Amino acid sequence: MDDSGIRLMGACGIAAGALAAVGVPLYFLYSGAPPAWNVLARILLNILTCALLLTFLAGLRHLIRDAGAGFEWLASLVFGSGLAYVTVTLVAASLEAGVVLEYPGGTLDPTVDGPLAHANMLMHGSVARLLTAVLLTAAGYAILRSGVLPCWSGRSAYVVAAVNVAFVPSLFFGTDAAQFYSAVGWGNTAMTAALIVYWALAVGIAVVRRTPRQLTRLA
Repeated sequence: MDDSGIRLMGACGIAAGALAAVGVPLYFLYSGAPPAWNVLARILLNILTCALLLTFLAGLRHLIRDAGAGFEWLASLVFGSGLAYVTVTLVAASLEAGVVLEYPGGTLDPTVDGPLAHANMLMHGSVARLLTAVLLTAAGYAILRSGVLPCWSGRSAYVVAAVNVAFVPSLFFGTDAAQFYSAVGWGNTAMTAALIVYWALAVGIAVVRRTPRQLTRLA
């Protein structure tokens, strides 16, 4: 992987984190059903974030794979689980947008209302949390074993993975979005969901700040 590819990976991680920092507060602007512009704005930001995160993970896969043949399966697990995570997130976002586009008057909250809202809760919650945990556990192990990124990035990946695992059983705790720990609670689908993107932001900054000589060693 050449210098330009590594820097693109870092830039995409930073951009994804920046978009998440803008998008997450949009979920907390309204206590009731949000207006259509709010829902569509945060869905647009989610779509763009997913594209950036996918590019970041493709770069991470190449870094891990280039560390040696023994890391190929870990690289595949990182990208495979990341691709599944992005797919699930995009499907969930599409279902939310469908509710708003059908009822543009702002009478429904697509996170809790609509014909498929309760199924959507699982995609935003427990399913996404488990996929994130698989992705970051594999990434953390590969980073610490191969040394392709700073040790703190591998250890922090383990921490974020553990937090995500803790939220997998949240599907047993109701559907109150105002609760911290529930199938669609703000601690589950907003705070914890954003951690992987903030992890990508931190890793992206570390990669971009490396000197050309350090980038050559990564490549």
